[in-house]
Amino acid sequence: MAMMSEGPSIAVSNLSKTYRILRREDRDTYAAEALLKKLRPGKTKKVEYLDAVHDVSFEVAWGEVVGIIGRNGAGKSTLLKIINRITAPTKGRIELGGRVGSLLEVGTGFHPELTGRENVYLNGTLLGMRRKEIRERFDAIVDFAGTEKFLDTQVKRYSTGMYVRLAFAVAAHLDSEILVVDEVLAVGDSDFQAKCLRKMREVARDGRTVLLVSHQLQTVSDLCDSALYLDSGHLVLHGTVEEALEEYKRSFARAAPMLRDAAFRPGTGELRLTDVAIANDITKPGEEIVVEFTVGASPGFGSRFHVSCFVNNEDGMLLAQCDSRVVDFWLDPDTDTSGRLVLKTPWLKPGAYTVDLFVYAGGHATDIWEQACHFEVLPVTPYPHPTTPDGTDRGVVFPDFDYSQT
Repeated sequence: MAMMSEGPSIAVSNLSKTYRILRREDRDTYAAEALLKKLRPGKTKKVEYLDAVHDVSFEVAWGEVVGIIGRNGAGKSTLLKIINRITAPTKGRIELGGRVGSLLEVGTGFHPELTGRENVYLNGTLLGMRRKEIRERFDAIVDFAGTEKFLDTQVKRYSTGMYVRLAFAVAAHLDSEILVVDEVLAVGDSDFQAKCLRKMREVARDGRTVLLVSHQLQTVSDLCDSALYLDSGHLVLHGTVEEALEEYKRSFARAAPMLRDAAFRPGTGELRLTDVAIANDITKPGEEIVVEFTVGASPGFGSRFHVSCFVNNEDGMLLAQCDSRVVDFWLDPDTDTSGRLVLKTPWLKPGAYTVDLFVYAGGHATDIWEQACHFEVLPVTPYPHPTTPDGTDRGVVFPDFDYSQT
């Protein structure tokens, strides 16, 4: 491990990132369109500016695990990309006390035409490591990832799970002083996620720094020493995890009425939800949860689209993702479309729940409506033979199960 510098591992000063955005009607689909517009001067294109990150300053000490939380569009991923030097800031300064190993979106960091083995060596070389140093860590990387059979296969043939396992193993084991992880651990299975969390704790104990973006608030709570809470590109709070989570939860209550207006919601905007409702907002464990929604028409948009519905408990834990693709349900953008999701299992425990709804087309989210609706599950047991509380109080859902003698 390279010697770590004195002072903070990360120092961010007045950091901002502004993007220029064209209206959809002003975007050129073909080169010929762009040429014609140059030859025929007409109305000027309307350019809008988006402050993805605005005047953010903070410091992170060595050996800290810092969670970055905030709603969709808050600027979390943009901040990590600046720290990882994938994109440059518009203003401000960032000082890093060491090399950064990162695991951002699935698909970044590896060359698809190279094999798993070649990508491990490539990543190490980019971090300035000698071949001998990479070879010394190679067996630990492969053992952690569990991808030994596929080491000499091009990574473009890897499944998403295999890719993430190897990418995390490389980022965590190679000679970087700062580890940056963005949400992608949600792709792996539960055993691998647990292994990654243990590894991140171990990395921090070695004096290295971990920055973690996650929508799984339980993960942030379990793993992090402190947290940053971002809202619309602004750093609202840098403090304890408990303070950041409380601010995060309060932000939804403040934003809920405003988010009914699509103009205030994240997403590219070509297709927008016009209405979302729960058929019965007071229910019992074991009863179906029915979410009804309407998406406004976008004639001429072209491709069909799908929706994805997330159910969260009051602690912000994501309990269920219901993506319409997995049941081959697609929607036509040419007309207003109403649909419904029926969630049969798992049986939800008593408490308050919220529903996030996403509209996706062409690989992009066109609308993100967090906490679009909410419902309450009454304190009733779904089982035929009630017992003392210790029979049902563990876990986050009531499983639908049965026993039989064989």
